Amino acid sequence: MKAFAIRLLFAVLSMVAFAAAQDVVPLYPGTPPGSTQENYPEKQYFSKVWNEDVVANVSRPTLTIFKPSPELKNGTAVVICPGGGFMALSIATEGTNVAKYLAAKGVTAFVLKYRLAHTGEDATQEFGALYADRPKYDEMIKNVTPLALADGLAAVAYVRQHASEWGISPDHVGIIGFSAGGFIVAQVAVQYASEGRPAFVAVIYGGLDFFRDAHVPPDAPPMFIAAATDDELGLAPQSIAVYQKWTNAHKSAELHMYAKGGHGFGMRQQNIPTDHWIDRFADWLQLEGFLNK
Repeated sequence: MKAFAIRLLFAVLSMVAFAAAQDVVPLYPGTPPGSTQENYPEKQYFSKVWNEDVVANVSRPTLTIFKPSPELKNGTAVVICPGGGFMALSIATEGTNVAKYLAAKGVTAFVLKYRLAHTGEDATQEFGALYADRPKYDEMIKNVTPLALADGLAAVAYVRQHASEWGISPDHVGIIGFSAGGFIVAQVAVQYASEGRPAFVAVIYGGLDFFRDAHVPPDAPPMFIAAATDDELGLAPQSIAVYQKWTNAHKSAELHMYAKGGHGFGMRQQNIPTDHWIDRFADWLQLEGFLNK
């Protein structure tokens, strides 16, 4: 009984220490570029529609930092862009849970809350209704999409610029995104400036239709891609097309196309192979030299 109590106390202290290691920093000082002064609050709640914790109404982008323990830290960092159709963020399964996993691998992780469309009581319910009418949905997000992309570009540049503050290498800062966040990452992969070049990019079931007209940069970073063939939004072929475009340009890429998993599998446990995509991502990071101390 005493031994159990000691183990329980240790676990609690570890969780407290981990929680204390999380800082939240604003991406921009004051009002973000391209935005006006908004008067509606950001909100976080449990969505019964998506069956997970979500964040909505982000107007002031932030980075939540998950720091690895000193003995594990390897100098690599990653910006994490959750998905949610630019109307919400799947903050747990595509954000904080990813960050915790990578921090345990020695990576300093930054969960990006990028700007979203202004929604009402339940953003996830609104998304379902709007997405069924694509013209209305496209009209809803057309103004916020470039702002979200700007946040993705700024996040990589910010982490690189402040790398010494967190003991990371500016040349080992990558970015990963899911669904709408994957769209942001894919755009970052072809639009970065020299001071914001990501060391690696990872696109997880991203919406990538724009990529047909994109140009692969001469110094394009290595890319990791994962998706499921049975993606309900029909995005699997787009992941394959991006892989082909990257490799046709003689750039390093790795593609994992799962038979099952649907859209939005993230860190969900479904007792199928997509449960382990994050392990394959870690394998790839190791192969590329980003997990070496």
